[in-house]
Amino acid sequence: MSAVIDTEKCIGCGVCEDNCPGDLIYIDEKTGKAVVAYPEECWFCGSCRMDCPEECIKIIFPMEIIL
Repeated sequence: MSAVIDTEKCIGCGVCEDNCPGDLIYIDEKTGKAVVAYPEECWFCGSCRMDCPEECIKIIFPMEIIL
């Protein structure tokens, strides 16, 4: 897993897009909401989540990182 965005809460402000060091998040033109384009490339750094004004991003760590 990786960053998971709650699209019900997302306002499409683009803060997560700007903060992601891997350039993995973009704002979908059709929905106006944030999307994780390449979840398998996520570094689990939490940069996208830290400044989200709506607190709509969760970082889901894979089991191999937890153990």
